[in-house]
Amino acid sequence: MPKPFTEAERQEFLAGRHIAVLSVAATDGRPPASVPIWYDYVPGGDIRINTGANRRKARLIQEAGAVTLVVQREELPYQYIIIEGTVVDTETPSPRGAREAIAVRYLGPEAGRAFAEQMDGTQSVLFTIRPDRWISQDYSGDF
Repeated sequence: MPKPFTEAERQEFLAGRHIAVLSVAATDGRPPASVPIWYDYVPGGDIRINTGANRRKARLIQEAGAVTLVVQREELPYQYIIIEGTVVDTETPSPRGAREAIAVRYLGPEAGRAFAEQMDGTQSVLFTIRPDRWISQDYSGDF
């Protein structure tokens, strides 16, 4: 039977390297937008995501002011955390240090710095999201 994460387990899981799925309400008659996205998280803190400032998801995030993120482990044992959060800060353009930190998290130091450098001069936006509600499931005991 699945069980929710403890707070310590949740913090550790989110600090790990996972791809999140971001969902945000749409106001253009289309269903909510859901997209895979890299994120930055320090245990006990807020979640940061970076995207192109001219992208649909950026516009929708700014309009809605709230998002849902799903972070999951797709291999056995299945685990996931759903975060409902409020956007508490928006920076345009994204600071280079934040872009680099997120890219290094996923690509490693060398490739992450190169990726962040390629984004220099592009319109980007950094959203800081305060987690307001957590839903989690850990299926470790089931397998």
